[in-house]
Amino acid sequence: MTSVESNSSAADPHASAVPVRPEPDGVGVEVVIVTGLSGAGRGTAARVLEDLGWYVADNLPPELIGRLVELGSAAEPPIRKLALVMDVRSRFFTGDLSGVTEQLRGGGVRTRVLFLEASDDVLIRRFGFARRRHPLQSESADGTLSAGITAERQRLAKVKTAADLVIDTTALSVHQLHRKLEEAYGGGTPTALQVTIQSFGFKYGVPLDADMVFDLRFLPNPHWVPELREYTGQDAVVSEYVLSQPGADDYLRTCYHLIDLTTNGYRQEGKRYMTVAVGCTGGKHRSVAMAEALGEMLGDSDHDVVRVVHRDLGRE
Repeated sequence: MTSVESNSSAADPHASAVPVRPEPDGVGVEVVIVTGLSGAGRGTAARVLEDLGWYVADNLPPELIGRLVELGSAAEPPIRKLALVMDVRSRFFTGDLSGVTEQLRGGGVRTRVLFLEASDDVLIRRFGFARRRHPLQSESADGTLSAGITAERQRLAKVKTAADLVIDTTALSVHQLHRKLEEAYGGGTPTALQVTIQSFGFKYGVPLDADMVFDLRFLPNPHWVPELREYTGQDAVVSEYVLSQPGADDYLRTCYHLIDLTTNGYRQEGKRYMTVAVGCTGGKHRSVAMAEALGEMLGDSDHDVVRVVHRDLGRE
C-alpha cells in the first residue's frame, strides 16, 4: 500500500546559525535533505529535484553543508533551492540529522527532510534486478541482503521519525514518484515541458536525439529557384514560398497535432524534454521555414517552453 506521511519538527532556538546572506527580494534559501533506505528511490528523487530546479549535492560532509548554503546564497544568480542526498554509504552520515537541521533552521534556512522507504520484499527484488550489494550487507552478522536492510532500518529509525515527508515507494512507479515529488517540491505548478524544434539537412544526418522526425523533402526546393537560392527559411520570401505550396499547410497542422498529442503524453509520464527534428535536403530552406512556423504555433501553449534551433543553417 502506498502511504505518504507528514511529521513536523521544531527548530532549536539555541542552535548555532548558518551565515546566510539576506536576499534583496525577501526570498530565502530552501534545503531539502533526501535520505531513506537504499533501493527506495533516492537516486530517482535526486534526478526529479534537479529537473525541478534544485541544485543537488550528494553525500556532502555535514560540516560543509553550512558553507555550501552560504556560498550558494552569495552566488550570482543565488542558489535558493538546495537538495542534499545523505545515506549510509557515506562515513559522514551517522543516522542522525538533528544537528544539521537545527543548524540550518537556526540560520533562517527553510529545511525539510524527505525520507524514502519500501517494503523488504520490494527492496530485495530491486537489489536483485540491479545485481548490487546492499551497503550494509557486509557489516551484518550473516552477510545476507535481508540482514543489511534490517540494519539500515534500525540505523535510520530516528531520521524517519523526524522527517517532514515520508514516501513509501513500494507500489509506486517512477512516474508516480515523480508526480508526488513535483507536488511537494515543485512550487505548486507543474514543470514546463521543454520542446526543441530543430531543423536539419538529411545530407548531414538525422539528429540522434530526435524524439520525432518530419521530412519536408516532398515540397518543392527553393534551392532550384534562382531568386530564392541565397535566402533562408528565416526570410519571409522563402517562408511564404514554402508554406504556400500544395500540402504544406495541411502538413504543418498535422505536425502540430501530432506534437500536441505527444507532449500531453510526455507530461503525464513525467518527461521534461522533447526534441522534434524537421528535415529537408540541406537544412536551409524548407525545414527552417517549417520549424519556425511550428515554433510559433507551439509557442502559444501555456504549458511548454519552446525554442527553435537550426542545426545546419549556414553550413552550405
